[in-house]
Amino acid sequence: MLEWLFVIIFILTGSLVGYRFHFLSKSGAIAAIVVGFSIAIGTKWEGLSLLAIFFISSSLWSKYKKQQKEKVEEKLDKGSRRDWQQVVANGGIPSIMSLAYAITHDPLWVIGFTIAIASSNSDTWASEVGPLSKTRPVLIRSFRRVDRGTSGAVSLLGTVASLCGSLLIAGVAAYFFEFSFNELFMLTLFGFLGNIIDTLFGAYLQVVFQCEQCGLETEKTRHCERYTTYLKGIPILNNEAVNFISSLVAVFFGCLWFSMYSLQ
Repeated sequence: MLEWLFVIIFILTGSLVGYRFHFLSKSGAIAAIVVGFSIAIGTKWEGLSLLAIFFISSSLWSKYKKQQKEKVEEKLDKGSRRDWQQVVANGGIPSIMSLAYAITHDPLWVIGFTIAIASSNSDTWASEVGPLSKTRPVLIRSFRRVDRGTSGAVSLLGTVASLCGSLLIAGVAAYFFEFSFNELFMLTLFGFLGNIIDTLFGAYLQVVFQCEQCGLETEKTRHCERYTTYLKGIPILNNEAVNFISSLVAVFFGCLWFSMYSLQ
């Protein structure tokens, strides 16, 4: 009972602090509470700690050299303050994995949980650190240099940051859940895979709009105080949908691999 009291205080305090420092919107704070409790039910303090590492590190990166990333945010649908859709996109699958573990006690769900968090951390670090590169990123579908913040574009700095983000989560998870070095290595790879899938979806499938006033290609449905025009991509595949699906695909293949080769 006392442990759950601390869990409640931890989750509520984290959500309120996130809202107070503009890391979360009101809807984002409420969604974070739901995600937090879902994770606490299954993976307990270890899972909450991984979620906290993801949220804190990603939030700090979003504020780091924010002025240099102002032009990038013009291309993005939403800024660094996460709403409920962004929280669910990154925390929905870990919540499902954790609840599944609470019901079945099958360690494969802990694997899926770790990969989901690692994938989200990998993608967010790439998105926040990559735009700080001194050279413009390369769009993978045309191999030409494009503006920073373009979905489907990669840079060396962003790729390294992505790998480090996945490694951080996998490393801490290996300590908490006593994974072997080989398991840590594969968890890092599958977390990184989530970012690669996100990049591919961003390049070929994610919806893009264009502002008729200034000509900017953006994820926003409104820009320059007017509605933007659909340009390309699948209309329902916005950034949050791509994040969710990319994480889901990485978790699927990761769990498939571990079920076949590691957890027998």
